[in-house]
Amino acid sequence: MEFLSNVSIWVWVALPLFILALRDILQKRHTIQHNFPVIGHIRYMLEKIGPELRQYIVANNREELPFNRGERAWIYASSKKENNLQGFGSDQDFSAVGYIFIKHAMLGYKLPNNHPNLKDPSAVPCAKTIGEYHKRKRPYKPSSVVNISGMSYGSLSAKAIESLNRGAQKFGCYHNTGEGSLSPYHKFGADVVVNIGTAYFGVRDDDGNFSLEKLIKMTQDNPFVRALELKLSQGAKPGKGGVLPASKITQEIADIRHIPMGKDVISPAFHSAFSTIPEMVEFIELMANSTGIPVGIKSAVGKLEMWEELAQYMVKTGKGPDFITIDGGEGGTGAAPHAFADHVSLPFNFAFTKIYKIFQKHGLTDKIVFIGSGKLGFPEKAMMAFAMGCDLINVGRESMMAIGCIQAQVCHTNRCPTGIATSNKWLQGGIDPTLKSERFYNYLKTLNKEILEITHACGYEHPSQMTMRDVDMAMGDNNKTQSLSTTFGYDKTPVPFNNVETLLKSEFLGGKH
Repeated sequence: MEFLSNVSIWVWVALPLFILALRDILQKRHTIQHNFPVIGHIRYMLEKIGPELRQYIVANNREELPFNRGERAWIYASSKKENNLQGFGSDQDFSAVGYIFIKHAMLGYKLPNNHPNLKDPSAVPCAKTIGEYHKRKRPYKPSSVVNISGMSYGSLSAKAIESLNRGAQKFGCYHNTGEGSLSPYHKFGADVVVNIGTAYFGVRDDDGNFSLEKLIKMTQDNPFVRALELKLSQGAKPGKGGVLPASKITQEIADIRHIPMGKDVISPAFHSAFSTIPEMVEFIELMANSTGIPVGIKSAVGKLEMWEELAQYMVKTGKGPDFITIDGGEGGTGAAPHAFADHVSLPFNFAFTKIYKIFQKHGLTDKIVFIGSGKLGFPEKAMMAFAMGCDLINVGRESMMAIGCIQAQVCHTNRCPTGIATSNKWLQGGIDPTLKSERFYNYLKTLNKEILEITHACGYEHPSQMTMRDVDMAMGDNNKTQSLSTTFGYDKTPVPFNNVETLLKSEFLGGKH
């Protein structure tokens, strides 16, 4: 009986394997499985979990992309209020091309008695006021130099948006809606910048054309909307419209965006409301004058001719965007063809410096607020951006990691394992907005605090005082470094600045601290 029992067990083991092998031999879809029945499945299994194997076992702390393990670990530790320090020196390659060195002062900036940063070491409002030059009815001074980049509800889940908004409200930064428009999950108290893309989601008519009436109503009904951002293109897929797969569209998303259910939503590559620089500027002025709030543009950077035309037109007319957001070609959460993600548009360093020099040449850099976006959510990268001329930085994927993103890189599949980039209710179930908002708040607080600590080490009170000569860049293995000023060929225009206390008392200050 025992013998028969053992035979029975092996039969039950062998039979499924035999059926699988027969199926593999008969099918023609997968050559490997046909040629190597049963064991061929191992190849596909390893391919599927390859990113996880490399992420946690194979790759070292500094070689992963888009964010390496060291960067992710810093965000995770900061968001959880854990030890984010490192011991036994640096594991970076100081001779790598593009490596940056921030030059501290022999005697740094010592905070005077009663300085606001003694009470709040993370309080660092923007040195400029958005909309002040063009005399908008409601100018806006962001109370944080670090804010949330445009990520739509639909691209991110409801609970993820809510977590970010609650954390932004607690810290005092603004929350950019992304082109998916204003949703109920953006309404937990933070300042909001509404992103308006080529499909005009939320402010469109039945035919998909821009509706000024809907925009006016949106801003009147929601006074926490402090600015509008006209999106021309984005780093993930510049020159190509956005894509929201049908699998991620719920009835709520369809209602918010004014789109149909059941099919992929593909935004046009270009705006229907304008097609020339003068028309775009007039469209900006129409929105600003109708709503009373500042209007800016967001774009990745490729050819420069139309940027030159925009600067010339602004000088000629005195009209134009109140802020310019430059998005690096390093990409983001948006789904994109690999050629667009990898090869179209310039990375942030080159993109921003080229645009800044154009507007500096025409005497406009003191009239525009410059915002940088593209993997800048780390103290050293933020400081480089401020030295180059950024007044603010927007963080996207870093924000996602602060609330639990593990860089699974399946944002476009609706199968995000952390529930952050999916509309799947089950996967979202693991997100507790109360906890995740606190973690995002902790990340922002730590980032701003460390930005200020480096600022003070360099001898300044505010990061806007950083210059191109305060940061050096490695030129390669010849042991040569040179300043950003020499590398990119310009010196940043000084930003008018009195002191942090004055900034915190501005009547146009948003958020809370």
